[in-house]
Amino acid sequence: MEIGYALVSAAFAAAVLFGAVAGPALLFDLPHLLSETLLRLGMAVAPMVFVARVVSVLVRFRQAAQPSHPGRTNPDS
Repeated sequence: MEIGYALVSAAFAAAVLFGAVAGPALLFDLPHLLSETLLRLGMAVAPMVFVARVVSVLVRFRQAAQPSHPGRTNPDS
């Protein structure tokens, strides 16, 4: 379940970042050099954000405290 959450949230974060960076180049008639730069920057940064998000989510779930006796509410039971 954690892996699915990590992948979906990372894909969403990467898509939003790509849209924010490269979106103006796709929507507006910008000079060629600026348009090319924004597209390349978006394609370079989005995968890095994807990987960083997946790693951060999986590390956070791995470090979460796990109960020593699942289902027990009292250590004396």
